[in-house]
This record gives sequence, C-alpha cells and structure tokens, in this order.
Amino acid sequence: MSAMFHDPAIYEQPRSVCALCGSGRIARLYEIRRYTPPFRVDRCDACGFIFMNPRFTETVVHGFYGEDYYRGSAEYAYYDEREAERFALHVWKARLRVIARYANGGNFLDVGAAFGGLIKAASALYDVYGIEPSDYSGREARKTFGDRVHIGTLDDHPFKSGFFSAITMIEVIEHLADPARALRECHRLLRDGGVLVVQTANMAGIQSRLRGERYAYFMPGHLSYFTRRNLTDLLLKSGFARVVAHIPVEFGLLPKLLKSRSSFKSAWDYRRWIRIAWYHLISKLHLGDFALTSSMVLYAVKRTK
Repeated sequence: MSAMFHDPAIYEQPRSVCALCGSGRIARLYEIRRYTPPFRVDRCDACGFIFMNPRFTETVVHGFYGEDYYRGSAEYAYYDEREAERFALHVWKARLRVIARYANGGNFLDVGAAFGGLIKAASALYDVYGIEPSDYSGREARKTFGDRVHIGTLDDHPFKSGFFSAITMIEVIEHLADPARALRECHRLLRDGGVLVVQTANMAGIQSRLRGERYAYFMPGHLSYFTRRNLTDLLLKSGFARVVAHIPVEFGLLPKLLKSRSSFKSAWDYRRWIRIAWYHLISKLHLGDFALTSSMVLYAVKRTK
C-alpha cells in the first residue's frame, strides 16, 4: 500500500478480514482517484462484500456531511431535498403505500432522515421519528419535529426495544462502517411483525460490473457495498424472518418520472423520461443476484411470536 494511504489523520488501519463473513480472503478491487483524498475498495472472495479499505477516519467521514454537502458545493455532495420536496413527495408517497401493507400505523423511524422530508410525508400514517448524523440537516429537521429527530446514529439514540412498526434506511447502509451492527439494532427496535426497508446498490448487477471503478456509487462517504444475496443473508443473520427483494424499487415508474421533473428547466428536458423508463424496464430482468442494473430495495420482516 502506498504511503498515501498510511496517513493516520485520514485513514484507519486496513482490515484483513471481511466484516460480514469473517473470511481472510480479501482482494484489492479498485483504487478511486477521482476524489480528494482518494480511497481504495476491497472485495471478499468468500461472500462478495465490497468495502472501503482502509476506511477514512470517523473525523474525516463526519466532515463530509456539512452544509456544503447538501448545497451541492462540495466535491462530494448530495442535494437539498427541501428544494425538490413537492417532486420527491411522489416517490415518498408511493413507498409509504407499500410500507403500509406491512405496517399500517404505529411508530415510524427514518434512519438518515436528512431534513425530514420522508417523515413529514409519513406523518399522515404514523407517529414519526428520525435519526440523522449530520448536525446541519439534523438541526433543520428538529425545527419541525423537535426531539423526535435524534442527531446521532443507531449507536447512541434514545429509542426503546420494540418501539417501531416500520424503519427505513434509504441509501444509508452504504454509509455505515458496521452495517451488521446497524441491522441488528434495527431488528431490536422493531416490534414483532415490523418491517425494515433498505435501499442500496446491488454490486452484482451488470451496471456496476461494466462501469468498474468508474461506477458512480463509489463515493468517499460509501464505506460498504452489497449484493442482493449477501445483504439478504445479513438481514436473516440479524434475526429477520423474511426478506423480500424489489428490483429496481418497490413502486412503479410514474413516481420516478414525476420526481425527475425537479431538475427540468424546459420542455426539452422531458426527453430524459426515455432514459428513465428504459432503465426501469430493463431493471425488471433479474434472477437471484443477476440483474442488468444495480438498484434494489429489500423489505425485511421481523418474526411474529
């Protein structure tokens, strides 16, 4: 490993075993140099788990999620959902209709709540709560929801066992250094029969394989990368009784099309709908871990005693 990746102010010590299965069969996969600082990802040859190795330190990771991250002005950035809320609402409502088939009412927790858009939409059906590690977005969410939004993580929250009927982790698990511990904690927080919704990329998909190190999902804040199979296995190992996979997502095409209008500047932008529709269509071609694209949403149900 080059001296670049030995700086203790930026990188932790590299891992020699897989965090999911414990195997020592770890192989270098990619070195991602399009960001500063760069990072490396390894792959476990036993279970297919891909992870940043060495990881950035907690201080470096926490620094990613300030105001610049949400305003799109940082090198590694997201978007401010408040500016697109009326468009994102189409997707949130579509997802909530599916969640309601598993958990119709009760307490709802969004892990990675950001500014609280999803829990605001869910408040029509549930008593809502959030966990958000970013001080910036967490403080903004608290202006609406008060201490129902915990600024922190699944490691330091105040919630009791069995308190929630539904928990969502939308594009969150890839940000976690210890996803196995997070899933066990979600299982503990759910009531019997409750549901956990996890959305992330399927790294076994042809899309991610063809793009290789250029695949856009390789970002500085993404520490963990899954396949449908190893994430399903991890959920079952974490105590869940049943896992249902939705490829690419659990709702139809129309909400995605309507959400996309948030970035449209003219009527000409509607041509993007062709690409979005084509992606959604070919995503339906999948079997087991094989898929043409790399989108997936897993619903994990806790056993009813």
